[in-house]
Amino acid sequence: MSTGTIRNLLRGDKRADRVVPPSGFTAQLTLFVSGAMAFLAVFALALSLASGRLADRWASELARAATLRINAPAEQLAGQTEAALTVLRQTPGVASARALTSEEQMALLTPWFGPDLPIDALPVPQLIEIIEGEPGYDAAGLRLRLSAEAPGAVLDDHTRWREPLVDAASSLRRLALISILLIGGATAAMITLAANAALSANAQVIEVLRLIGARDQFIAGAFVRRFTFRALIGAAIGVMLGMAGVLLLPDASEAGGFLTGLGFQGIGWVLPLLIPPLGAAVAFAATWSAARRTLKELA
Repeated sequence: MSTGTIRNLLRGDKRADRVVPPSGFTAQLTLFVSGAMAFLAVFALALSLASGRLADRWASELARAATLRINAPAEQLAGQTEAALTVLRQTPGVASARALTSEEQMALLTPWFGPDLPIDALPVPQLIEIIEGEPGYDAAGLRLRLSAEAPGAVLDDHTRWREPLVDAASSLRRLALISILLIGGATAAMITLAANAALSANAQVIEVLRLIGARDQFIAGAFVRRFTFRALIGAAIGVMLGMAGVLLLPDASEAGGFLTGLGFQGIGWVLPLLIPPLGAAVAFAATWSAARRTLKELA
């Protein structure tokens, strides 16, 4: 279909517009489906963008952090901790290293054992926080040095659980994108059904129009225009309600984690505005295809 044909189909024509009833079941169905699907698309888009941000943040932040655990008898714990810190300070690629205080380790254990845990009376290993610098350190070489200087030291570079988290966030982003595609397909299917119902209901009118010389393109254009603009209006309403709902979501915070960062950020607020014209384009294609097919069947 050429650009000129599309422009002619969308151009207003009062005579052709009388072919399609301005209200009724098909009008309400098109408005509702377009609005509901656009509303869902806004949240699917927000989820996709938030999942992408989460995957990027986990990949960058966790890749630069590591933990050293000192498992040693109480009388050797301080000496091995100091020896491990000395090795870390001398290791190229280690930006900083510090031993966590008792209060910090208590805070890490509180969610699991409660605030009354007697940490001083338990054989809790000493934790050392490591921040990686550029271009990074040799983990295998560092483990060899630590095994000689601090036999109780165990290096955890978070690889075992970092990669599954990043993969999970990336999978969630892909699922959100697939959801958007499914929403578009469902919208096209429902609008096709509504257009077929309207065409079938107006079969006698179409027959009369053909008898007086109306071409199929003229008749199809009336249905295409009406359903396209209905879908545009419904999608615009759905997007406005969806964006209002996203605005009510909590802002991103460290304490809330992923569930508080589902809103749009920066230029991301412009992306939902593309949904109404895309919905109208889907309605245009679905209605044009349905109209051409049904008119051939009624011939």
